[in-house]
Amino acid sequence: MKISYLKDRTGETIDLNKLIFDNSIELNSSTDLDALIEIIGDSKYVLLGEASHGTHEYYTWRTEISKKLIQKKGFSFIAVEGDWPDCYRINRYIKNYIDSGKSAVDVLHKFNRWPTWMWANWEIVALTEWLKNHNSSLPKSRKTGFYGLDVYSLWESFDTIIKYLDKEDPKTKQTAKNALKCFEPYSEGEGQAYASATLMIPSICEEAVIDLLTQVRKNMISYNTDPEAVMSAEQNAHVIVNAERYYRAMVKPGPESWNIRDHHMVDTLNRLIKFHGSESKAIIWEHNTHIGDARATDMVREGTVNVGQLLNEQHKDDGVFSVGFGSFKGTVIAGREWGDVMRIMNLPDAIPDSWEFLLHQLDSKNRIIFMNEEMKKQIGKKEFGHRAIGVVYHPQYEYLGNYVPSLMPHRYDAFVYIDETSALHPLHMKPDGHQMPETFPFGM
Repeated sequence: MKISYLKDRTGETIDLNKLIFDNSIELNSSTDLDALIEIIGDSKYVLLGEASHGTHEYYTWRTEISKKLIQKKGFSFIAVEGDWPDCYRINRYIKNYIDSGKSAVDVLHKFNRWPTWMWANWEIVALTEWLKNHNSSLPKSRKTGFYGLDVYSLWESFDTIIKYLDKEDPKTKQTAKNALKCFEPYSEGEGQAYASATLMIPSICEEAVIDLLTQVRKNMISYNTDPEAVMSAEQNAHVIVNAERYYRAMVKPGPESWNIRDHHMVDTLNRLIKFHGSESKAIIWEHNTHIGDARATDMVREGTVNVGQLLNEQHKDDGVFSVGFGSFKGTVIAGREWGDVMRIMNLPDAIPDSWEFLLHQLDSKNRIIFMNEEMKKQIGKKEFGHRAIGVVYHPQYEYLGNYVPSLMPHRYDAFVYIDETSALHPLHMKPDGHQMPETFPFGM
C-alpha cells in the first residue's frame, strides 16, 4: 500500500489513506449497502452516477441500491438518461398496462437508437423484470415508475404524440403534423441537418413547436385517457420544444446546448414529482458528469450547469443525495465514433494522482466512501482528476481529456469505487447460449 499525504490549508499533514479508511466501508455484498441507505435517510432525490455508459458493475450496483430505496424508503420512480418514448414503454410494461409487451426482452429490443447498449442490455432486463414483479401486487397509485429524462427523441416524440392525438384531439394532431412538416427537410443525422440550417435562419421551426405545446397543454383537461397517458403526451410536446432549442444551440460555441439539455432533465423531474404527488421521491440514473454538482468541477468556469447543481439549488431542503461511481481498470462498451459498432474496449489503469488511482493504491478493494463534513474539511479544496468516459471513447488518448478536475467531497455525497470493472452485456448482441448472463457480481 502506498502512503499518501497532503498538506491542508494550515500546513498540517493529512494522511489520505487514514482519512479514507476512517470514512469508508468495504463493498462486498448488497448488505454493505445498508450503511449507504441509512445515510441517504429521508432524501427526496437520490442521484446514482456512472463513470461510463458501458460498465456492467455500475448498472448492477445501481440496481441493488435502487431496489433497497424502493423497498425500504418507498421511492416512486426511477428516471434515467434515456429517451422519454422508449423509457415510457418500460414504464407501461412494469405497471402491466394492456398490450405493453410480453417480456422485458421484447420491450427493450425496441430501443434502436444509437447507442442501443445504454438501455437495451441484460442488466436492464433484470431490473425491468424485478420492477414488474415488485409492482404486481401493488395498487396503481403505489406502483414504481420508470421514465426517460433526455431531450434527443425529436422524431420519436413526434410519432408518439401524433398517434395519441389521432384518438384524443384530431385538431391538435394537425398542429403536430404541421410542426413535423417543418422538420422534414432536415430529417437526416439526428438533428444535425436542422442545426446546420439554423445558422442561416436562426429559428426555422421554433414557433411551430411552441404552438404545439401550447395547444396540448390547453386541451389536456379534455383528454379521456388515463392521467399518466395525458402526462406522457404533454411530456412529448416538451421534448419536441426543447429538442428544437437544443439542436439550434448545438452549432454554437459554448455551453448553451448542454445547459438546455440538463435544464430539460430537471424540468422533467419536477413535472414527474408534481404528477406523483408532494410525498413522492425520485431515483435518478445518469452519468457522473450530470449528477455530480458541476460547481465542484472545472465545468463551472465554462458557465456549464448540470442536473446535480440544479437540483441542489432548487430542492436542497428536500434532500438531494448524489452517489458517484468509478473504477481503476477493466473493460467497457463504447464506440470509436458516433454511430460506430459497439466494441468491448480495455479500460487503462487510472492515471497517477487521479481519484481512482488514489483509491487503488489504498488497498485495491471495492468500497463506499462517505463524503461527510470531515472529508470536506480535510480535502475539500484539493482537486483530483476524476475519469469520465462517454459513448465515444479512445482509450489510448484518454489522458488528454477524460479526467475532470473535481473537488470530490463537494461533487458527491458518497462514492462507490469498484477496483476492476467489466463491460456491459448488450441485448442486441446474442449472449453465449442465448441465456441472460449473470447480472450481479455475487449471484444475487
